[in-house]
Amino acid sequence: MTKARQAVLNAVKDSSIPLSAGEIHKKIILPMDLVTVYRALKYLEEHGHLVSFSFACTLKRTERYYYHRKDPHVHFFHCEGCHRFIDMGLCQLDPIVSTIEKEQRVQILSHTLYFTGLCAECLEAKSPKPAEPATPRPAGF
Repeated sequence: MTKARQAVLNAVKDSSIPLSAGEIHKKIILPMDLVTVYRALKYLEEHGHLVSFSFACTLKRTERYYYHRKDPHVHFFHCEGCHRFIDMGLCQLDPIVSTIEKEQRVQILSHTLYFTGLCAECLEAKSPKPAEPATPRPAGF
């Protein structure tokens, strides 16, 4: 494997969340341009080292994200407030996948699942703060 491909693979492997090509490019110490990163990502995905998905975000528009192929794999949450990904842990969909395969008479080879919403920090920042008690007014006002 070339040094560039190995550097790209290592950058993705070292992350617990999906990364865009631009984010990967920023993590790499070796001098390489963004085009080289895209070529390495294409090669690594075609050879089964990485998985990617396209994601539409209000801040970054539609962008492709990459993560390391793991077994068992994980799912992700994307916060619409701060635009970060959160690792949701190991896949718990095996029973559902088995049911779908039986009912639809198909063989599911892989799936990608991500959730969108607001993270705990953004929910807390968005929620109204409790009102302070009103100062009592003297009679006659």
